[in-house]
Amino acid sequence: MRTVGVEEELLLLDAESCEPRALSSAVLASARRDPTGTGEVFEAELQRQQLEFATRPQTRMQDVAAEIVRWRAEAARHAEKMGATVAALATSPLPVHPTLSTGKRYEWMREQYGLTTDEQLTCGCHVHVSVESDEEGVAILDRIRPWLPVLLAMSANSPFWQGKDSGYASYRSRVWGRWPSAGPVEIFGSAAQYHRLVDAMVATGALRDEGMIYFDARLSRTYPTVEIRVADVCLDPAATALMATLVRALAETAARQWRAGEPAPDPGVGLLRLSAWRAGREGLYGQLVHPATMRPAPAESVVRALFEHVREALEENGDLIPAQEALAQLLHTGTGAYIQRELLAEVGSLRDMVAACARRTQAG
Repeated sequence: MRTVGVEEELLLLDAESCEPRALSSAVLASARRDPTGTGEVFEAELQRQQLEFATRPQTRMQDVAAEIVRWRAEAARHAEKMGATVAALATSPLPVHPTLSTGKRYEWMREQYGLTTDEQLTCGCHVHVSVESDEEGVAILDRIRPWLPVLLAMSANSPFWQGKDSGYASYRSRVWGRWPSAGPVEIFGSAAQYHRLVDAMVATGALRDEGMIYFDARLSRTYPTVEIRVADVCLDPAATALMATLVRALAETAARQWRAGEPAPDPGVGLLRLSAWRAGREGLYGQLVHPATMRPAPAESVVRALFEHVREALEENGDLIPAQEALAQLLHTGTGAYIQRELLAEVGSLRDMVAACARRTQAG
């Protein structure tokens, strides 16, 4: 059974004002001093107002969910020592002036990309799925392309930007798309062609190194995995575990299609960009672009089409019933974007809404 690991990025917030605070260095130092060894789990990110953690590779989705709950709570524990807290929000609802982390890499990015770097305070969720080889990994990347916007819609958790409603369910996806290498890509056809393209992109000088290949899905340069990077960080860990479950099933389904000699569908990058835009705009509460037809369809029907597409893999992994239950819960409670807007209507201020989301993050 393929293993799955998840990376999540969290916002660091002032415990009183709920405004983002540039405390990643202090929180990381606290984690590294901790005798339980939690320091190895957490890492700094582009901006000092965010913190990243990674789960271990797991085969059982309940173990993935348990680790997410644990590390969110640990992040909150270390932040509390600095008068701060954490929230699983993909953008800051409150106004913020991000503070770049230190290091030559980040300084290079600021010099190269200007405002794109300075304004880039976004929190995503990256799912790693094990593969047997780069060849299998690229075959998976080629075949999951049309389904990635559906994952974005299901994870949407960033409706607010700099104190305003953006009009999007996932505005993070729009901000992230400013990077020159971000977004959907063409079919590669082979691992050799994938690596040729990556090398050629780095050789342009527009990217510092291979780590700045920000495709929606890519081969990991560190682990024997494919890394799906399209999702917002989810407000509730159950939604994150659902993302991981579906990503593994998508990877397994794609690998089987490749081994059976089935060609990869090729709707074209232009159509995939429009599909991703629609997913970021609507989330689960409108029309999505159906991967099979590239025509509008109700979001729930598109999500159910995804389940049917990967049903066999879900069943064989023992994930079908838990995934169906998690989907029913997601459709009932709503995505993070829906919850944020509902909370704002209830509590009346962005600050109180963010505080409520921070409490949800810590409670798991």
